[in-house]
Amino acid sequence: MDFIYIDRLIIYIKYNWLPILLIILSIYDLRIDIRILIDYFTFSTLFYTISEHPLAITILITSTSLFKTKNSS
Repeated sequence: MDFIYIDRLIIYIKYNWLPILLIILSIYDLRIDIRILIDYFTFSTLFYTISEHPLAITILITSTSLFKTKNSS
C-alpha cells in the first residue's frame, strides 16, 4: 500500500523536476534576506529584497502555475 504513494511521488517529481529545482534555488538565493525578515521585519528590508532579487521573487510568485499534473485518462 505504501508503494502506491511512493510511485505517485516519483511520477510527480518526474513531471515537475524543473519547477521544484527553480523553487529550491530561489529560496537558496533569498536565504539571508528571509532570515533577516524573520528576525527583524522592516519594510526597508522587504523593499530591498524585492528590488535586489526580482527573479527569485517572480519565480516564487508564479510557481503555482508552473506545476503540471498527469491525467489518468
